[in-house]
Parts: sequence; structure tokens; C-alpha cells
Amino acid sequence: MKLSIVVPVYNEEESIELFIKEVDDKTEKLPLDKTFYFVNDGSTDRTLMMIKELSEKRMDIKYISFSRNFGKEAALLAGLEVSDGNFVTIMDVDLQDPPEMLNEMFIKINEGYDVVGTRRINREGEPYIRSFFSTLFYKIINRISKTKIVDGARDYRLMTRQVVNSILRLQENNRFSKGLFSWVGYKVLYLDYTNRERTTGQTSWSFWSLLRYSVDGFINFSELPLNIATFIGILCFFSSIILSLFYILKTIIWGDDVQGFPTLVVLILMLGGLQLLASGIIGKYLSKTFIEVKKRPNYIIKESNIERRFDCEQKG
Repeated sequence: MKLSIVVPVYNEEESIELFIKEVDDKTEKLPLDKTFYFVNDGSTDRTLMMIKELSEKRMDIKYISFSRNFGKEAALLAGLEVSDGNFVTIMDVDLQDPPEMLNEMFIKINEGYDVVGTRRINREGEPYIRSFFSTLFYKIINRISKTKIVDGARDYRLMTRQVVNSILRLQENNRFSKGLFSWVGYKVLYLDYTNRERTTGQTSWSFWSLLRYSVDGFINFSELPLNIATFIGILCFFSSIILSLFYILKTIIWGDDVQGFPTLVVLILMLGGLQLLASGIIGKYLSKTFIEVKKRPNYIIKESNIERRFDCEQKG
């Protein structure tokens, strides 16, 4: 029985050796043959060099390196595609994902679960503004989407090969992994743990990159924004009719004192803004469709020590 550990990395030269040591120490009693699959997402430091050096010393360290930075979603997909274990887990190299939990996750898998995920029960150590918007994101998306996403859920999870194969069938370019993991279904259990701070280095996720990622989640797993745009258009149309009737009656009863310039300006700005909002929402969906239609690969592999090679032109 084999366990594939998929590890996306971007400028993590300080964390790699410590990560491998921690995983080895905390899972030494796990009855599985472990293989690390590092996915170098266009790092600009010594990350790739370090992985190469380690892979020359250990046969259980595999890697693929992208031609540039394609983002974590592409790295996750690439790692899942090259993994060949009976079980597959996804871990961050910064050790915010506790390696010792793999032991309990494996026990739960053997109890009949297809996926054992992890869920943070607090966000200690994170900036308050990020924690606030993260919580708000989960509340909103679970109200507007049929695909439920657990608040605080991490990408860190242990999956059976059947689950991984189901995820790999979803070859869309606009990927939001938390949603995809939930969409495929299966019998899932989440284990709670308290938040951990990074052991080394700095996160590559800024507030704005997380905000863009959240927008992708809304667009990819809900049609409500489109319905909102339609509703706004209908509301504005009927509001204009009611307002027109009001001014007609006002003129007939009280006469026209040639006032109303502020009202006209406000209405123009309001309706114009609402039209731009609706157009922007529709445009966002169209842009996602445009990207999917082009069928570009999700990533391009520049080099790898994995014998199984992929034709990058078929990815996408």
C-alpha cells in the first residue's frame, strides 16, 4: 500500500528539509510506503535545486517543475496527476498542516470513509481583516451555492485513489479545489485542529490574491451573481415606471416648478452604476467561458525526475 504526498512549493527553500523530516518523524508508524511529489511552481529561489539534491539521495522524493508560475491550483492538479499511491494527501510545506494527523486520518479511512479532511477551528495568528473576510466568504458561498464548502476546511486531506481519479476527471481551467473536492461527493469526515503558524518563510498569499481566489469560488460554483444582475435590471425597470407615474401625477396636481435636476443626476448615476455592475458580472462569466474555450494547458512541465511523462498539450 502506497501513500502519495503532493506538496506544491513556491519559494520555500527554508522549509523543505524541515518538512520532510517532520513528516518522516510523525508518520514513521504509518503502515504505508510514502512518496513525496513536490511540484515546483516557478520558484525563483533555490527551491528546485534543493529538491533535486534531496531526490538524488532519496528514491522516495519525486518532483516536477513548471516553466513558470502557474498558481497553486495548477500545482495541485499536476501533483494529483503524477501521484500513483493507493492513498493521496495534499500538504503545505510550511507545516501549517500537522503531519501527525495523517495517522488518525488513515485510521478513519479504514473505517470506511473515502476522504478524511482537516478543518481549522480558529484563525489565531492571522490578520483580523483576513480572518473576517474568510469567515464571510464561507457564509456567503454556502448560501448561494449548491456545493457546500466547510468553513475552515483545508486542502490537507487523505483521499482514496477512487476519489482522486474522480477529481482528475474535472479538467476545467478555472479551478477552485475546495469546491471541486466537495462537488465530487463521497463519504467525507473532517477532523478539527487549532491553527498553526508557518515555521519558516513568508506566505505568498496576500489579501488581494485571496480576494481574487474568493471571487473565482463565487463564479465557479454559483449562478446567483447572474440572477442578481437580472433582478437588478427588473427592479430598475419597474422603479423607473413608478417614478415616471409619480412625476406625471405630481405635474398634473401641483404643476411643474422646473425643479428636479438633482433627482435626474442621481438617477443617471444610479442606473448607470447598476448597468455597469450587471455588465461586469456577466463579463466575468464570459471571461471564464472564454478561457475554457481556448483549451490552454493548466501548466507546462519544464523538467521532472518522474519517468511517467505527460504531453502538456493535452492538459487543460
